[in-house]
This record gives sequence, structure tokens and C-alpha cells, in this order.
Amino acid sequence: MFRFEKPDVWHRAIEFADVVYLATRMFPDDERFRLTGQIRRASASVSSNIAEGCGRISDKGFARFIEIAYGSLMEVTSQAEIAHRHSFRSVEDRNRLKEEAEQLSRMLSGLRIKLLSTS
Repeated sequence: MFRFEKPDVWHRAIEFADVVYLATRMFPDDERFRLTGQIRRASASVSSNIAEGCGRISDKGFARFIEIAYGSLMEVTSQAEIAHRHSFRSVEDRNRLKEEAEQLSRMLSGLRIKLLSTS
């Protein structure tokens, strides 16, 4: 098992990407290389940055990647709102995604605070 696979936040980020991938399956075909690709990349970036941060020598370096993961999470949230406004997904889907993002956001913030308090 790799070090990045241990934190609960990484597992939650993987689950979040699963939710995003499922939600975007129903986006219009002409959005596949636009919003669909962008929101999927951003959702995958959350767990990827957590994993990359785990490979850093210092907790301060790891915290920086948690900040980047948080930014990607905010990007997904914004893109989900755009998708909702263009009727690609329902308000329920948008709200579910937002709730998942809020939970993951709290986990990322908690980890960042912990990392910075130890460095």
C-alpha cells in the first residue's frame, strides 16, 4: 500500500470523482471535449494532488498540494453550477455534488491545518 492510500481524505476524493464521472455521463455529446472533460479532469485532480503531496518530504510541501486539491474541488463545484444552469443535470444532482464537495472540503481543510501545525 502506498502512503497516499492511507488517508480517508484520499478515499473520499476517489469517491467524489466517481460521483462526478457518473453525473457527467448524461451530459450532451457535444460537451464531451468541453465541460465534460474539464469537470472530470478537475475531479480527478483532487485525489491526484493528495497522492502527489504525500510524496513530498515536508508537511509544508504536502500542505501546498492539499491547497491545489482544494482549488480543483472548487473548480468542480463551479462547473457543476454551469452544468445545472444549462440543464445538463437536475438541481438534485447539483445539490448532491455540492454536499459531497462540502464534506471533502472540510476534510482537506482539516488535513491542511494539521500539516501546517506540525511543520
